[in-house]
Amino acid sequence: MGIPEDISRLELELRELIIKYEQYFFGIEKREPLKLLDEVQRLAARYRNVSIANTMQRFRYDSLVASLSVHSQKWARINRLIEEGRYDRDRFKLSLREKSRPAVQAPLVAAGPDSETERIFQQYCAARKSCNLPVENVTREAIASAIARQKPAIMEKYHCSDVEFVVVVENGKPSLKARPKSS
Repeated sequence: MGIPEDISRLELELRELIIKYEQYFFGIEKREPLKLLDEVQRLAARYRNVSIANTMQRFRYDSLVASLSVHSQKWARINRLIEEGRYDRDRFKLSLREKSRPAVQAPLVAAGPDSETERIFQQYCAARKSCNLPVENVTREAIASAIARQKPAIMEKYHCSDVEFVVVVENGKPSLKARPKSS
């Protein structure tokens, strides 16, 4: 292949890489496109120390390499923010959506056996909100049903008198975990 074909291939691969990274940051792609990144970097390095006689081709090549550099820095910064838990791409849109939505405050149960269910419900809703997941379809009845379904099985399995339920976030999704309560 010649220089013009390699530059065109670099341009196409870079466009695809940018799209793949956007999909990765939106959560559509589950893995970072490292293989494609490596291939694009190899293509970009191919003519780094080679003199390209055609000025138009040299300009195109230099522009693509500069674009790759800028995007690589942006991707590294976003990945660092994700690892630190500070990535908030759509926080502005989410806040606008929250403001436009009518506020529905759930009444708290004061005491009794349902107070634990209420506490778990509140924790589960808070965990879903922190993971940017909708809470409209979560009901107290569904949480109470899950607890009622799991509690006897856990008590029988671990031969305990009571079960404690906690909300945990795994892989970006909250879930309800049951633990035998130590008496």
